[in-house]
Amino acid sequence: MAPIKPVFLIIFILGLCVGSFLNVVICRLPKGERISGRSYCPHCKKVIAWYDLMPVFSFILLQGKCRSCHQKISWQYPLVEIATGSLFLLIFNEFSILNSCPASNLFWCGVQNPFPICYFLLIACFLIIIFVVDLKHYIIPDRIIFPAIIITFFYQVFRILNLEFVSDFGFRISDFKTLLNPFLSAILASTFFLAIVLMSRERWMGWGDVKLAFLLGLILGWPNILTALFFGFLLGGIMGMGLLAFGKKSLKSEVPFGPFLVAGTFVALFWGDLLINWYLGFLI
Repeated sequence: MAPIKPVFLIIFILGLCVGSFLNVVICRLPKGERISGRSYCPHCKKVIAWYDLMPVFSFILLQGKCRSCHQKISWQYPLVEIATGSLFLLIFNEFSILNSCPASNLFWCGVQNPFPICYFLLIACFLIIIFVVDLKHYIIPDRIIFPAIIITFFYQVFRILNLEFVSDFGFRISDFKTLLNPFLSAILASTFFLAIVLMSRERWMGWGDVKLAFLLGLILGWPNILTALFFGFLLGGIMGMGLLAFGKKSLKSEVPFGPFLVAGTFVALFWGDLLINWYLGFLI
C-alpha cells in the first residue's frame, strides 16, 4: 500500500482552519456583524483565547463547552470544520496528479492545474456558508451568492478564452456549443425555479433558490446540473417525509431547500459523470 502523502494531511488541516473561519462568517453574517474581530462565546460574549480556537481539537478538549461559562458549544462548529476539510481533500484529489507521483515523494504530489483547484476550493466555501445559513435562518445571503456568481462567471469566461485550461469534466474547450454550456444551464435552472416561485407565490420556493440555481447551473453545466437537481429534490423529499413522519414539521411548515441543492451539487461535482454514465448504460 502506498504511503499517504503529507500533502493530503496539509490540505485537510488547511480545510479545518478555513472551516473555522467559515463558522465565523456563518454566525456573524446573518446578524449584520463585522466578519473581522476576535472570536467570542455567543453565550457569555467573552473573547475566546487562541488556544481554544484549534479546529475540532479544542471542541474535543473542552468537551463541547465554553471554558468561561461552561455553556454548550454548538455541534455546527466541528461539523463545518470537518466538512470543509473533507471537501478540500475531495477537490484536491480531483486535480492532483495521483498516478504520476512516485511513492518516494512523501511531501508533494503535484497539482495538475492550479486554476480549477483554487476556484473550486473557493466556491466550496461559498456553498458551505449557503448550506448552513439557509438551514439555520432560511435565507441565502446576497453578500454570498452574488460574489460566488461573479467569480464563477469569470472562471467560465477564462475557460471560454481557452487559456490552455482543461475543464473539470475532462474535455478541452474547443467549440462554441461547449462554451455556452454553463451559461445556458444557469439560465435553464434558474428559469425552472423562477416558474416554481411564481406559480406557488413563493410558498414552495424563494428568490434565493432562483439565484442559487443560477449559480449551480453556472458551476456544473449540462448535464450535471440535472444530477444536482435530481439529488437535491430526492434528498429534500426524503428529509421532508421524515420530518412529517416524526411530527417535526407539518405540510404548511417551511423547509429550506438550499442545503439540499448544495448537497446535490457536491454529488454532481464529484460523481456526476459516473452516475450519468451508469444511468445511460442502465437504459441501454
